[in-house]
Amino acid sequence: MQVILGANGIIGEELAKELRAKYTQDITLMGRTPKKVHPEDLLFKGDLLHPEDVHKALENATIAYMTVGLPYKSSVWLSDWPKIMKNVMAACKANNCKLVYFDNTYAYAQDRKIQREDSPFASKGKKGIAKKIAAELLLKAIEEKEIEAVICRAPEFYGPGKTQGLTNALVFEKLKAHKEPKVFLRDDVVRTLIYTPDASKAMALLGNTPDTFGQTWHLPCDDHRLTYKELFAEISTQLGRTISYGILSAFTLKIGALFNANLKETQELLPRYMIDNIFDSSKFKKRFPDFKVTSYPQGIKEILHSFGIQ
Repeated sequence: MQVILGANGIIGEELAKELRAKYTQDITLMGRTPKKVHPEDLLFKGDLLHPEDVHKALENATIAYMTVGLPYKSSVWLSDWPKIMKNVMAACKANNCKLVYFDNTYAYAQDRKIQREDSPFASKGKKGIAKKIAAELLLKAIEEKEIEAVICRAPEFYGPGKTQGLTNALVFEKLKAHKEPKVFLRDDVVRTLIYTPDASKAMALLGNTPDTFGQTWHLPCDDHRLTYKELFAEISTQLGRTISYGILSAFTLKIGALFNANLKETQELLPRYMIDNIFDSSKFKKRFPDFKVTSYPQGIKEILHSFGIQ
């Protein structure tokens, strides 16, 4: 039995599809309000903040995938990420279950250095600190051989369906709503984005490859990175019309944060939108040379189709 903890998001849904297609027919989806991705999926209603729920969800499980997302609020992240990680690790240990942890890059420094698996956790933002605490709890457990686990780390999402991320929200969701897309701060620095179906497929592959455990892996992204200017040029080419967009200045974002809670919560990430963001996934590509990474043009095509943007 393979169990997805926090299965309601786009990563969990795509992961469930990939696991069933290639690895196992015995899948349980756990969440506060879990929904089946496939008719034969098993559901477990529970809360990762409740240790007894996690323990019961992982009974008879061989691999657990932690794909939970929390409300985008620093106080919640600081409070809940350590609790959830401790609960999941304890349940995995008690049930002799492997853990595959889906992580992001918030704990890394907001600077120009290339992000690799051994990059230090140097974020000074509250969300980054929360993710640092959670990751270090797991790394310590791995080092002390308390559980078998693998960390899968991904940069900002872009993708079809209900993918959540700044690029999806500011670009594709705006286009879908027939509104002007926006860009944070600059349009001439390169971004590393991960296509969400690729992230889930890579996570499933890592979880079902025994020699990957005990390590951190950067999930695969297209190395032909685009600036936002180039991204809009590609969108314009595919749609056959010029797409105009606005660039939100630091002053505009600062004022907006006074009135918009989500914008306020995004402030700690803004330095990364002023510089090239290079997330290196060469380790994964060397280990799995046959894995097909979705190119940015193909990813954009799939999103436009998914959103019905013409």
